[in-house]
Amino acid sequence: MSDLAATHQPEQHRFVILDAGKLAAEMSYSPLGDDRMIIDHTDVDPAYAGQGLGYQLVEAAVVHARERQMKILPLCPFAASVFKKKGAAYADVLFG
Repeated sequence: MSDLAATHQPEQHRFVILDAGKLAAEMSYSPLGDDRMIIDHTDVDPAYAGQGLGYQLVEAAVVHARERQMKILPLCPFAASVFKKKGAAYADVLFG
């Protein structure tokens, strides 16, 4: 796992992981009102592959959703696979 941390950028509707100012990974979402979001894309720079950054981004979105009693619809194939693997651990924020 990486020592890099995910940050929410609500103005751009995304979560990012920066490494010394360089974009290492990002996950974009589309808000659906105040109580739902669609995760639509996750991207990790190939230089950071295998460090778990994509998982960190999904976890950051889950924490964000829980803090705000939101639901997530993971349409991005990567995010959908993480939700499937986590199963019951993410069931409380899964929409649909």
